[in-house]
Formats: sequence, structure tokens, C-alpha cells
Amino acid sequence: MKLNYTKVGVKILIRKGGKILLGKRLEKVGCGQWGLPGGHLEYGESLVSAAKRELLEETGLTADNLKFINVTNIPRKETHYIQFVFLARGIHGRPKVMEPDSCEQWEWFSPNKLPKPIFFGHKKLLEAVLKNKLFNDN
Repeated sequence: MKLNYTKVGVKILIRKGGKILLGKRLEKVGCGQWGLPGGHLEYGESLVSAAKRELLEETGLTADNLKFINVTNIPRKETHYIQFVFLARGIHGRPKVMEPDSCEQWEWFSPNKLPKPIFFGHKKLLEAVLKNKLFNDN
């Protein structure tokens, strides 16, 4: 019996010099595609704590604070995600690959020249964020 449930994720937008940080995925879902740092909310965890944890775990970066900028509902045939997106402020450190089984590299990209392909789970979310849309219900 297949259980259907909605997963909650957090994503972090990091800007530097007009560019945004994206990672090239190595995971079996979306391998070779580019996406924002982030991950799943753990039971009992606050959204901000989850975003700070994921930011550190994936990139080695820390942020003084995170500003909520978007929530995107992503229902799909095989999964259903609600993603909360935060803008990182007061970044410390340089991005590095902390999970080499999940991410090949981190690179800075101009929002006008994003790499291809963008991870399908982040595509509409990233489009909404770059248009300053607070809510995106796909």
C-alpha cells in the first residue's frame, strides 16, 4: 500500500555581487541538474533552523539571518512538496562541497544566465523567487 503525504522542504537563496549560488546535483533524482541549497524539514525543527542546518551541511556557509521570501507548492504525480525559500543575509565562509555524494560543485550564476538544466523541483520555484513572487501554487 502506497502512502501519500506531503513533504516540507527549505531552500536558501544566496546572492553575491548580483549572482546566485547553485549546486550541480549528483543524487539519483536530478543528477546533473542545477539547484539551490536546501533539504527537508526534520520532525520538531523550525523552518529557519532547518534552512541554517541545510546551508551549513551542504555548502559550509553560515548566515547571520534568513529572510522568508517564497513558498511554493509543487504537487507532482510521484511526490508532493511544499518548499519554503529564504534569502541568506550576512554570509560567512566560501561555498564548498560538503556532501560529495549529493553535489558535484557550487557555482555563482547571473539570474539572466542560469545554467541548464535546472532541477525540475526547483525550476518554477526559482522562477517565482527571481520575480519576487511570495507565493507560487503550481
